[in-house]
Amino acid sequence: MKRTRETLSVAQALALFHELNEGESDGGELSDFNLDSSDEDDYLDKDWEPAARRSETTAGTAVFPSVRAEELESVEVEDAPAPVTLQGKDGTVWTTLHPGGRQTGRQQSQNVLKEAAGPVAEVRHSIKDAESAFLALLDLNLLCRIRDCSVAEAHRVDPDAAWELSLAELKAFIALLYVRGAYNKSLEMESLWSEEWGLPFFRSTMARNKYREIMRYLRFDLKEDRQARLSLDRFALVSDVWKGFVANCVHCYKPGPNITVDEQLFPSKTRCPFTQYMANKPDKFGIKFWIAADVDTKYFLHGSPYLGKDPSRPVGQRLGESVVMSLMEPYLDKGRNVTVDNFFTSLSLAKRLLGRNTSLVGTMNASRRELPPSVQNNEELYSTRVFAHDRATLTVYQAKRKKTVSVLSTMHQAVSTRSDLKKKPETTTSPRQCTGSSISRRDFILELAKQLREDYLSSKSKPAQLPPLSPPHPEVQAKRRQCQVNRSCKQNKTAVTCSSCHRPVCGKCVERVKTLCPRCVEL
Repeated sequence: MKRTRETLSVAQALALFHELNEGESDGGELSDFNLDSSDEDDYLDKDWEPAARRSETTAGTAVFPSVRAEELESVEVEDAPAPVTLQGKDGTVWTTLHPGGRQTGRQQSQNVLKEAAGPVAEVRHSIKDAESAFLALLDLNLLCRIRDCSVAEAHRVDPDAAWELSLAELKAFIALLYVRGAYNKSLEMESLWSEEWGLPFFRSTMARNKYREIMRYLRFDLKEDRQARLSLDRFALVSDVWKGFVANCVHCYKPGPNITVDEQLFPSKTRCPFTQYMANKPDKFGIKFWIAADVDTKYFLHGSPYLGKDPSRPVGQRLGESVVMSLMEPYLDKGRNVTVDNFFTSLSLAKRLLGRNTSLVGTMNASRRELPPSVQNNEELYSTRVFAHDRATLTVYQAKRKKTVSVLSTMHQAVSTRSDLKKKPETTTSPRQCTGSSISRRDFILELAKQLREDYLSSKSKPAQLPPLSPPHPEVQAKRRQCQVNRSCKQNKTAVTCSSCHRPVCGKCVERVKTLCPRCVEL
């Protein structure tokens, strides 16, 4: 009968050693073993290798290898370094951990996404092309709002003007804005319609004067009740359209497991009380927005402008903490992770997010009061120190000789390090990078621009053609001769001749060509 391999616990093995007589041993002296419960528990907690296979005698009895009592008592198991307790300036207690371990077992609840990522079913079935995707975010209600406010502004400026704006014209205007941004043209607006330097797309889409008028009258609110709204909302000029756009962004798409929150400066030198100057940005002046985006797709999830001091923010609450909780509100309690920089990261924010089943990963300023002062000390190059407080871990990585990187995480309970030269910890390489998409952003914008102008072009009775920039000029000769028309002059000298009869004609006698629209040309 085949003998099976047995794995014995330490207590069972010691009991068998007591039962062995001296004849079955090597003659060494055995002493009594006294194992208390605490020692036994310590041994049972260790990871022991399976017991060695028993050697068989001729009689078939199992014999254990001989071991002296003194040798058993001298066997010691290597323990990890004893944890050290450190304290921050505000009394927060941190415990040192040994880096290099890997998290085992089930994922924690804050790391398990509880809904499918991607566009919602309603939007996924309605999107057919680039224009339908655009209208899912900036819907017809918002476009009508912009059109009505712009027309009202035109009539307020010039009550006698019969200026109107259709939705087709507004979409064509937006198409020109997209194309100008995609080509990154640094030309002035007038030159975009130039035959030599401009783009044919502009001249074939809309007249330059119409574009200029829309740009002049473009508004997002009504001026009649603006003052009353400004007393309650400093962003009142754009607030209604912006809130509608953000609501559509939240409704149409469910993000993946990782979300990032950061600031972005939209360049502008408009006259408003919350224009920012940021010297470290490519565009120094602009309006700063707080933005939450999906890490995998770079989809805009939520955003709000920075308007200065917010009176609704609780006293003592950091601005970064308030911003993150506000932007993440639609996506909390779903098992997602949010990644932020050191402006937002704090231990109180990590605890609040954990209470809403959301984890946090973010770089942290080493001078924060909740961190132990030893975090600011420089250690060996590429070394890693790990600290723990409740369910949060703090990783301190020596990236350079005089530079440390501190990362606070509630997603990683154990921090592993790479095996390469720099030995970067796992927390400094999270989250995952964007994997890209099947179509480039620039190509999508150009395709969207073509589709947005189609309604406006189809509304014209004649297909769009490149109109001449100026009426045809008569032929020019080098020699100056007297005018032979003599209608409004006294035989002035001229070098211009008529394009039809080739007679010299001066500037006073020349016939100017009137500007006609395509409909009048047909008549």
